[in-house]
Amino acid sequence: MSGALLEMRGLRREFPAGEGVVTVLKDIDLRINAGEMVAIVGASGSGKSTLMNILGCLDRPTAGSYRIGGEEAGELGPDALAALRRERFGFIFQRYHLLEDLSAQSNVELPAVYLGTDIPVRRARARALLARLGLGERTQHRPGQLSGGQQQRVSIARALMNGGAIILADEPTGALDKGSGEEVMRILKELHAEGHTIILVTHDMMVASHAQRVIEISDGVIISDHQHVVVDAARPSSVAASASAASWRMFADRFGEAFAMALRAMNAHRLRTFLTMLGIIIGIAAVVSVVALGRGAQQQVMTQISDLGTNTLDIYPGKDFGDLRADTIETLVAADAEVLAEQPYIDSATPNLAVSVTALHREGAVSAQVTGVGPQHFRVRGLRLAEGRFFDQRDADQHAQVAVIDPKAAAALRAGGGSPLGEVVLLGGMPVEIIGVLKPVQNNSGGSTPTFYVPYTAAATRLVGKYHLDSITLRVSDGISSKIAQQAATALLTERHGGKDFFVMNSDQIRQTITRTSTTLTLLISAIAMIALLVGGIGVMNIMLVSVTERTREIGVRMAIGARQSDILQQFLIEAVLVCLVGGVLGVSLALALGLVAELAGLGFPMSFSVWSIVLAVACSTLIGITFGFLPARNAARLDPVQALARD
Repeated sequence: MSGALLEMRGLRREFPAGEGVVTVLKDIDLRINAGEMVAIVGASGSGKSTLMNILGCLDRPTAGSYRIGGEEAGELGPDALAALRRERFGFIFQRYHLLEDLSAQSNVELPAVYLGTDIPVRRARARALLARLGLGERTQHRPGQLSGGQQQRVSIARALMNGGAIILADEPTGALDKGSGEEVMRILKELHAEGHTIILVTHDMMVASHAQRVIEISDGVIISDHQHVVVDAARPSSVAASASAASWRMFADRFGEAFAMALRAMNAHRLRTFLTMLGIIIGIAAVVSVVALGRGAQQQVMTQISDLGTNTLDIYPGKDFGDLRADTIETLVAADAEVLAEQPYIDSATPNLAVSVTALHREGAVSAQVTGVGPQHFRVRGLRLAEGRFFDQRDADQHAQVAVIDPKAAAALRAGGGSPLGEVVLLGGMPVEIIGVLKPVQNNSGGSTPTFYVPYTAAATRLVGKYHLDSITLRVSDGISSKIAQQAATALLTERHGGKDFFVMNSDQIRQTITRTSTTLTLLISAIAMIALLVGGIGVMNIMLVSVTERTREIGVRMAIGARQSDILQQFLIEAVLVCLVGGVLGVSLALALGLVAELAGLGFPMSFSVWSIVLAVACSTLIGITFGFLPARNAARLDPVQALARD
């Protein structure tokens, strides 16, 4: 095995050009030993930069062999090459390639972040390196606040952060004035004296004269290789790489850096970020609001159904509503209600008779509804008193001419002032005394007609003149299935009537039907609202693709200093998720604000927000960020480092 630190044999590098190829490096044979200071010189286009890129594992040869410490680089994957760049190489670029939104110290620390060095250790080392290079008081300055020479010294400190056993300097003085250039070369010579292997790439022979070995390349071929002074090829670097942290801490550190970078990128383009979020905000707000409206409407309807009576069964004559024979059926009688009320699955029952009359009170007259019911009617329907009392079984047995009135009737009777209790009202041809007033209920199914509830016996004998009923209402006992109660009641009445000449309406069935309808409508409108989310997600993907294009050089710099593909993928994926997550939170906030405005304005749109719908909305926005951010993030992670660095 060769003892050379870096060794190339028969190395070629070709690039496609139209239908053919251009050969930039032709059968290069090169050995560089540890501790050497080598200058690679040549005119522009000679292939020297391509050679340096392959030496630094930024590019791959088309053919031939390249070994680093005896290990074949061509057999290594992207992350293994990133590890070599991170742990063995340090890069000094002509244009510095510092990240503009990071301080000098943060730029220097970056390679150690990808290595997994503990935070206190890497910060102390970064400060020490900057102090050594004369920048101890400028650690928090950003690149734009530093001169060219100072930026290049920051670049040198970054190259040394993880040890930098092999330093590759591409035209390190090309963008500097004479004094700064001499200072940089002095630093490089000091590093060489300390044991670093220095490889300079330059077209300036004055810079090359500082090296102890000069390799000249022309048209992709090494034409000369001579040494000024013989050096000890076996001399190792005296600077070791920084120790790595525990794997979990390394992951947390890398994630933190990616998270911070995403926040900086979002802050740098605030307007664009907000406009990107807008589609997510609108979509999430629409979905949450629609679900809240659906829930609110459903709860309102359920409340109204409950006001009609909790878990009730209504029995009517005939086969169904609209049956023309219903008026001729006289088998539904009060005795049926009494028998049903005695069943264990029935809590209470009431017969029902109804007729419209003109109610006369003093000098006033109004159209009214008289409903003859049993004493248990008020329990069946869940009605409560505002004042007075209900009539009881004794009143029913005596055909008492008493009435309990609803709030509409009470309002009509109060036109003259005072309480309606004790007042006598003439209902058709039957005078009644008002003994009770009901509390208002949310159910408005009775419309605006005042309603008087009287004992069904009085209504049948003194007002209607018939004994068969319009309907019977049953309240099912707690804990009993309404379906089972309906089957049992149907069987009992069928037996009593000698056949089925009635039909049953189950309030629970109504509730389930309304629930299903409401849920279907909510899902339908939510699906429409999801289109806004889809559009928002596409917008996120487009903006992230633009962001990757804009930050290609930054990606190249991060890869050159050791970032893995997973680090780049993570950084851009976090940014996409943050955009969608923040948009989701703002969307939920907008929906809640709309709900509050609707409530304060009394618009009559009931909105019921649920925790699960809000959590689902935020999770949905996060999923959109992952889904639509993955492609741009993957594209960024798969960029070729050398091509990324070449972009402006």
